Amino acid sequence: MNKNLQTVLHYHETTKHHQNRYARSLGYMDWATQPNPFREYKGTQKLQLPLALKHNTPPYHLLYTSDVPKAPLCKESISQLLQFSMAIAAWKSAGADKWAVRCNASSGNLHPTESYLILPPLLTDKAALFHYGPKDHQLELLSEFESSFFNSLPKGSFIVALSSISWREVWKYGERAFRYVQLDVGHAWQSIVTSAAMLGWSVQKLDGISDADLAKILGLNQSERFFETELPDMFLLITPEKHATAVNLDQLYEEVPLKYDGIANKLSPTMQEWDIIPAIEDATQTTPIHKEEIETSAYLKAPTRESKDVILQRRSIHVMDKELSWITKEQFFTIIKSVSSSLDGKSCAVHPVLMVHRVKEMQQGLYILIRNDTDLQSLKSSMKQEYLWEETELENLYFLQEGDFTFAAKNISCSQDIASDGAFSLGMLTRFSNELQNFGAHRYKELYWECGAIGQQLYLEATSLGLSGTGIGCFLDDMFHSLLGLQDNKFQTLYHFTVGKGFVDSRIMSLPPYGEL
Repeated sequence: MNKNLQTVLHYHETTKHHQNRYARSLGYMDWATQPNPFREYKGTQKLQLPLALKHNTPPYHLLYTSDVPKAPLCKESISQLLQFSMAIAAWKSAGADKWAVRCNASSGNLHPTESYLILPPLLTDKAALFHYGPKDHQLELLSEFESSFFNSLPKGSFIVALSSISWREVWKYGERAFRYVQLDVGHAWQSIVTSAAMLGWSVQKLDGISDADLAKILGLNQSERFFETELPDMFLLITPEKHATAVNLDQLYEEVPLKYDGIANKLSPTMQEWDIIPAIEDATQTTPIHKEEIETSAYLKAPTRESKDVILQRRSIHVMDKELSWITKEQFFTIIKSVSSSLDGKSCAVHPVLMVHRVKEMQQGLYILIRNDTDLQSLKSSMKQEYLWEETELENLYFLQEGDFTFAAKNISCSQDIASDGAFSLGMLTRFSNELQNFGAHRYKELYWECGAIGQQLYLEATSLGLSGTGIGCFLDDMFHSLLGLQDNKFQTLYHFTVGKGFVDSRIMSLPPYGEL
């Protein structure tokens, strides 16, 4: 086994929560070093984007089942893409405290993910690299350059890049933070997929590019411009074409300038040192290995509200109302079907294991959604042999065991009532050791991205039905594995989630975003 894989496996085991020991963190909130949630580049030209709040958007239920009209590539459409994916959805206030809630979910609302645009000559005379500033809904121009790269792409195509500043999560969560950073990349990725669908655009994740090359294109390797480390995650091709496009970033790599404008703002006066974080970051900065392309399937849903209303009303809740959390079987199936197939056209590696508490006309108990049939026999042999594996009305959803799992759900989720008081909770069981062996250390991040994308989709589906959802990052990994009878690391749980009806805290005021604009 190579050194990078050893580092990944060591990190994963070390950062598991246990009943008698949580993963190491500071243990208290060091408010003096709390990171600024907004990245700004000083000394750059700012381009104010027009607000898209009054734009009509397609009904949410039609986004993936109908041909949404294709928007032209212009300032207004770029603004809408960003506003309904990476921007502020609302401001919250309680007493003297005020904080922003964004369209893309984030662990602890700490938002380690940054977004960049690489555009053809459109907003400037040349091709250009921009950083998106969600606080003021504006673009910051980092570089302009002559390029023929876009001539090889379908007309109206451009690049969105995502990067991460781990320090924002490390500040609160210590060693386990790298997990949450990668989940948030997945949240952001699926947010962009959804927002692009509202414009009739498709999103294609570009594989096979080394992190070092991505960093060079974005200028993140110019360390003198940064105080905190910022690392690249993924490049996304945004295009009006539905089918995959061959993209070679070598030309872009050669054309970008050696030096960019702007100095990144310092997010904290000082930082805490956690040696395990740069170690896992270094180990996973390898070149992604191309994976099999598959077809994604559409499904019909009941009519819902406008897409923008669903996105802007998405929230992470902290308390579930047990009495109001009963949902119908139709609602349950709608939510589960939304994540039953691949979200990026790649072979699925994640299978949600569901603890169903309050779903009308369904047995209370344990279920599993198989998102990749090739894992079915392996899961059957790895999990408890007494499980029933009964087929249900929903394709690929299997009933495993009858029973009340509310107590187990709460215990597994670090004694959080939200896991037991909703309609159902789930753990995202992931094909783990074979994925790392076959695809390398970088795959560790990609598995979390898939889980984060599923989580973002669950948030939106729940919201579209008038329900609430919350991602659960604090869970006892091996307690969940023990519940299922898993004896090795062939499968590992990477993210947990719960859906129900959230309790609204009337003490917290909600204010519209960008009121000053």
